[in-house]
Amino acid sequence: MNAIAPTDTLTHVPRFTLGPEITPEQRAFLDRWGFLIFAGVASPAEIEALAAALDEVQARWIAEGRRWVYGIPLTVGKDSDGGPFVQRFAFTSMFSDTVRRFVRDPRFEPVRRLVGEDARIGDDEKDGVVVNRYLNNPGSEYPRLGWHTDGLRDLFYLRMPQQMLNVGLHFDEITADNGGLRLIPGSHNQGFFDMCFRKLYFLQHAPDPAEIAVETMPGDLTVHDGRLWHRVAASTRIGPTSLRRSMYVPYLSGPYEPKSDTSSTPFYHHIGRGLRWLRRAAGR
Repeated sequence: MNAIAPTDTLTHVPRFTLGPEITPEQRAFLDRWGFLIFAGVASPAEIEALAAALDEVQARWIAEGRRWVYGIPLTVGKDSDGGPFVQRFAFTSMFSDTVRRFVRDPRFEPVRRLVGEDARIGDDEKDGVVVNRYLNNPGSEYPRLGWHTDGLRDLFYLRMPQQMLNVGLHFDEITADNGGLRLIPGSHNQGFFDMCFRKLYFLQHAPDPAEIAVETMPGDLTVHDGRLWHRVAASTRIGPTSLRRSMYVPYLSGPYEPKSDTSSTPFYHHIGRGLRWLRRAAGR
């Protein structure tokens, strides 16, 4: 299928309610535009408990001197006080019972079934339950993320890109001025050439005329097709108010492919580390 025409634009982003089933309207919107926003799926108390669990995992990992988790490199920058700050957690549910219980709550069953009736939570597969903590201050390793599609990962595994739904829970109020997720609606329907060459993976950060800002409130859940072109914009704020936290749950089907602390690091993560090194060297 060809890329979406520039005149075929999304003029309104609805905030859906997550019920016991994904409705036909929600499915149609996801098929057409490649994403969904569900409002208020988690409570403030649950967000607070998850944030506290992350702090506990961070304290344990830093005390252990961890640099890798199951072959995946930790991204550790500095917080606003100059202390170590884990900015990308991998396999989080393997290290926190709070996270593990939460992602198995029955309210998420409609989302799991949207991925597939046989879909499972990949606690110890791929990168596991990932938490990103974007922070815009000196010493941050993760203030933004360049344009990419997740189809690139499939190519590294020598297979054609398949539909992969990214399911993210958002901890903070994120408005367009505070950075956050940007995506090009409908770009999951692009052809293979556009998926590979429409943009320079991770190196381009400039806004696209067709992009939208995904604005969320604490507790919102988003679902987006990994084949969409998407990026994470840097906040215009500096310091603690620039913090954006999101937790992504992997729903997987197919062969079970667990990882452990003896697992090798996927090649695309080496590329990511190299790009971050180049950014630091360039002072950006």
